[in-house]
Amino acid sequence: MTEHDLTCRDLIEFLADYVDQSLSAAQRKAFDEHLAICRDCRAYLDAYRHTISLSRAAGRTDGDLAPLPPALLAAIKAARQKGV
Repeated sequence: MTEHDLTCRDLIEFLADYVDQSLSAAQRKAFDEHLAICRDCRAYLDAYRHTISLSRAAGRTDGDLAPLPPALLAAIKAARQKGV
């Protein structure tokens, strides 16, 4: 992949590697160059990073989260048993 043949589809396919910083220097350069000219891909990258942030926050166990109300927990368990 070079800066000359990187498409929006390529960017999406390798987005996780880009965010994880596991691309080669040449690949990262191609991504950065594409992002510099493609507003849609920049927006997609921002949304992707926001999703990651929300996912991490949802899985926190640092005690800042309120406990699940017992009635809600019971309703969720009942729904799962019914296969809903």
